[in-house]
Formats: sequence, C-alpha cells, structure tokens
Amino acid sequence: MTRQPTRQIVIDTETTGVDIRADRVAEIGAVELYDMLPTGRTFHAYVNPGVPMPADATAVHGITDAMLAGAASFADTAAGLLDFIGNAPLVAHNASFDVGILNAELTRAGMPVLANHVIDTLAMARTKHPGSPASLDALCRRYGISTAARTTHGALIDAQLLAEVYVELVGRQVGLELAFSERTTEIGALPVRLVALPGRLTTEELAAHAAMMIELREKRI
Repeated sequence: MTRQPTRQIVIDTETTGVDIRADRVAEIGAVELYDMLPTGRTFHAYVNPGVPMPADATAVHGITDAMLAGAASFADTAAGLLDFIGNAPLVAHNASFDVGILNAELTRAGMPVLANHVIDTLAMARTKHPGSPASLDALCRRYGISTAARTTHGALIDAQLLAEVYVELVGRQVGLELAFSERTTEIGALPVRLVALPGRLTTEELAAHAAMMIELREKRI
C-alpha cells in the first residue's frame, strides 16, 4: 500500500505581549512541510488585535498600531488559517505559548480550539542539547542557519527559520518510507508528539519527493 506523505505545519505568532489570557495575536506565519521538506505554501496575516501595541512589544517585532490599522480581526482571519492548517500536526517553538494564545483567540471568537497534534521544538532542543541555549536564534547559530534577512522578529520569517531548525533537530531524518518512534506528552489538553525518524534522503528519494510535489500541486489546480 502506498504511504501517504506526512504533512506538518510550522507556525509562529507575534503578539501584544506574553500573557496568553490578556494579550492578543498581531501576526501569524505558517509554513507547510511534506515529509519534512517545504512545499513553498505559506500562510501569513497581520491581525488587528483591537488593543494598542505596547512599545516593548514593538521593540521585539517591529509591529506598530499604524501597520495593523487596516488589518482584519482574528475572527475574520481564523477561517483562512484553519483551512491552511487542516488536521496537520503543528510545529512551534515554545508551543504552549503559540498554541495557547491562538486557542485563546479562537475561544474569544466563539470557535473550537485547535485539536491538532503539537510538536514543541523548544522541548526537543532542550532534550537534544541539555544545558545549551535553546532559543530560535541560538539554534540557528548552532546549525549554521542564516538570520541575515531578519532585522526584527516576524511570524513568517521565524516560521521559515524554525522549519529549518526543526529538520536539523530531527537530524534531517526524512525519507519516503518513514518509520515513526513517538514520545507523547501534554501541553494543556493537547498531545505533543516528538518524532524521531531514521535515515537520510538519498538521490532517489529526492527525485521521488520532487515528483510527489508536482503531483500534489497538480491536484490543487
């Protein structure tokens, strides 16, 4: 039987602060992976949080009230985000925050919270590199991933960087015949699946993956 490709969504948010209950989402970025490789499909939206942007938050991500004045509310953005995510596992750095604040926004909008499996790269990094810095920037330095294009944190560029870090964290362990070894924990009510996959891509597997990407794109047209 032909194995279905594994689809995952790497996601990041920028917000008005770090209080999941009180603060609001201002930007969402997400990157689609199939079998640990990017397809080129992304989701990006600025979100009008309905509250002023604190200066200390702007200092981190560069988002101002003026930038968000014409943006849609989270309630008006959610349908597009949920359609992009689907039922794919979510990959996030410090996932309890990103998933938690998205769920708070969904609850505020009267919508069901995310039920997707969640993979926390912060937990993975702390397990793989105990005692070492585990921020996204630190992991980019460790793995030689350039952050030159980023002057401030942004949801989409951070999601793109995290996608690269995630592949490194699992040791580029991808292939067209994936065997999963899973360890499950909980973030709130959400299961977190940490995936360990054996093997590296061969030339033949890369060619097969390229053919699969063409087939997937043709099906979407």
